[in-house]
Amino acid sequence: MSSSRRLRLPARLAALALPLLASACMVGPDFHGAQAPPAAGYTPEPLRDPEVAAAGAHPSQHAPRQHFVPGADVPGAWWRLFGSKALDALVAEALARNPTLEAADASLRAARESAEAQRGALFPQVAFGGAASYQKAPGGDIQSPLNNNALLYSLATPGVTVSYVPDVFGGTRRAIEAADAQTAIQGWQYEAAVLTLTGNVVAAAIQEASLRGQIAATEKVIAAQTDLLKLITTQSQAGQLAGADVVQQTALLAQSQQTLPPLQRALAQQRNLLTALAGRVPSEEIGQTFTLAGLRLPRNLPVSLPSRLVAQRPDVKAAEAAVQAAGAQVGVALANRLPQFTLSAAGGASATTFAGLLNPAAGLWSVAGAVAQPLFDAGTLFRRQRAAEETLTQAQAQYRATVLTALQNVADALRALQSDGRAVTAANRALEASRESVALVRKQFTAGAVSSASLLITQQAYLQAVISQNQALANQYADTAALFQALGGGWWNRPGPAPRPDPADPAPFL
Repeated sequence: MSSSRRLRLPARLAALALPLLASACMVGPDFHGAQAPPAAGYTPEPLRDPEVAAAGAHPSQHAPRQHFVPGADVPGAWWRLFGSKALDALVAEALARNPTLEAADASLRAARESAEAQRGALFPQVAFGGAASYQKAPGGDIQSPLNNNALLYSLATPGVTVSYVPDVFGGTRRAIEAADAQTAIQGWQYEAAVLTLTGNVVAAAIQEASLRGQIAATEKVIAAQTDLLKLITTQSQAGQLAGADVVQQTALLAQSQQTLPPLQRALAQQRNLLTALAGRVPSEEIGQTFTLAGLRLPRNLPVSLPSRLVAQRPDVKAAEAAVQAAGAQVGVALANRLPQFTLSAAGGASATTFAGLLNPAAGLWSVAGAVAQPLFDAGTLFRRQRAAEETLTQAQAQYRATVLTALQNVADALRALQSDGRAVTAANRALEASRESVALVRKQFTAGAVSSASLLITQQAYLQAVISQNQALANQYADTAALFQALGGGWWNRPGPAPRPDPADPAPFL
């Protein structure tokens, strides 16, 4: 085959494919972005700011005032609103070292490569093949008398083959669409992993701060009860009090001391959790410590509109991409039931010597076209199409369920914050009243005006008030962080993972 004729083969193949491509279509449902939910808000009534105090409460007993800002944007680094450099540093370390996030990033990169690999089906596949053999021809009566002395010979056959499957009905493009949707799902799952990780770090830090506050309060109460036990013991030895008073105070002190080890154990476990979130082993404990006094409560809280929430929540966006992937698979199943066209061409040479390959007479070539249409498969392809359609219905229902869950999460966080202000105010009032009661009863007890039983009751009430106040404040911090999580975490305001550069492939077209 002459070199000019070999060069004309791809052009002829392309000319043959153009009419098919010109009339190509894409079967199956086209994807359209999900519509925003019709809800205008998250609560039946207009959104109200968290209440901070009951009527008549002293200003010192008020909870920190917070305001909802409808329509405000969520910052990308929302955890910085808590005003803790230690927290900022720990979150940065977790984002850099946490293996779960690293795994999510690798899954995203794998999905990208798979989607790019799927695009190769749109192009012709070109391959080179060559064969060389040394053979013996039949001899004796079977061999022609003219060739009787040439029983052994060599044969070389190099050649190039080109095959192309035109995407007439869009099955390949639907498969590419499904692969792109899977890449989008992995991307949103990566953002969800970032949101979960940062939320867990903030929540764990707040819990540590709460435990440290409870431990400090319990130790303070134990110290006061120890001093009181010494006073009661002295008075009992002087005959001013009965021995039962000493026993009661000793029992109360033991009860308070009994509450301390569980709190210390919980704090140690919380430290282990924070260390693991930072990507460290327990023996390499983090250096940051957290207290409620070291955290600042964010005052202005953004509240995205429901129409924006569906575009901000990573889980909602992942569910939307799943709908697109399922719809594309319906198109693939439909295309598989339609005729499949294949174009192929081959060109090369065959000769008994390598030098003979240069002879134009040694050239060979072929051009072929084929079409295949399933006629009977016992309903296999139809059932696969029906399965794909039902999978699409399932994905659509799961998307609606995910949207409802997202709206519920925001509504729950808003309700929690609305009650947190009242809870903190009530806890502050109870703590202040309990503190004043302990001081007053202790003076009365020293003066002999009340019994030791009254003092024991007020001490126990004070310890409970201290713990309740600490927990109420920690809940307010935790619910604030939960609101930022429920709103999507502001991923759109921070850079996402950048695609890695393509590796240096010595043969990029193979």
